[in-house]
Amino acid sequence: MDVRIGIVQSPKELEVELGEDADREAVIAEIEASLGQEAGVLWLTDRKGRRVAIPVAKVAYVEVGAPTHERRVGFGAP
Repeated sequence: MDVRIGIVQSPKELEVELGEDADREAVIAEIEASLGQEAGVLWLTDRKGRRVAIPVAKVAYVEVGAPTHERRVGFGAP
């Protein structure tokens, strides 16, 4: 599952690829809890085990993609 985060005053976005076992609803709940704090830090762990910290005061938007097993590619994709 991919999580893309827009950073305030930055034209680039941060993309974190979470592991296949990541629970989409749990990730969304964790993001919402972190963004609810004024001076908190959002911590995410990517599929290689690296931890990424994003100060919530600098987050412009968060986009949570579909879980990896739900992605379809090729001629049979809807």
